[in-house]
Amino acid sequence: MRYVYPVTLVKDEDGEFLATSRDVPEAITSGATESEALQAMSDALGAALAGYVLDQQDVPSPSTPAQGEYLVPVAALVAAKLALRSAMQSEGVNNTELARRLHLSEGAIRRLVDMDHASRMDRVIAALAVLGAGIIIEDQRQTMVAA
Repeated sequence: MRYVYPVTLVKDEDGEFLATSRDVPEAITSGATESEALQAMSDALGAALAGYVLDQQDVPSPSTPAQGEYLVPVAALVAAKLALRSAMQSEGVNNTELARRLHLSEGAIRRLVDMDHASRMDRVIAALAVLGAGIIIEDQRQTMVAA
């Protein structure tokens, strides 16, 4: 799944740009400029999605963007950890089994899947690989979806 969500920006009466996402309504932030609001929204989306994981809720799939919306990705490490959790769930693999496959301790795996832990990306990629999964990283310009 691509963890890139449609976001709406609205300028409020104070001149701040309010950013919201219909797919992740818990992610709300603002910025003095459009660019600041969109950057802050990437962090807000990551935090909100981490909340879904903690609450053991399904992570919402991004919807098709509508006219006037921006596409905002979550941070690469957040996306990788979400992909790892999804792969573990799909394969029916728990922390203990993943630890066995990677020759690591269960505690190391707990940290690896912890959304708030600053894991090394190469370790997350290695864990995905033993589950037969991987990630793709791409670059793109921040643009509004046109009609």
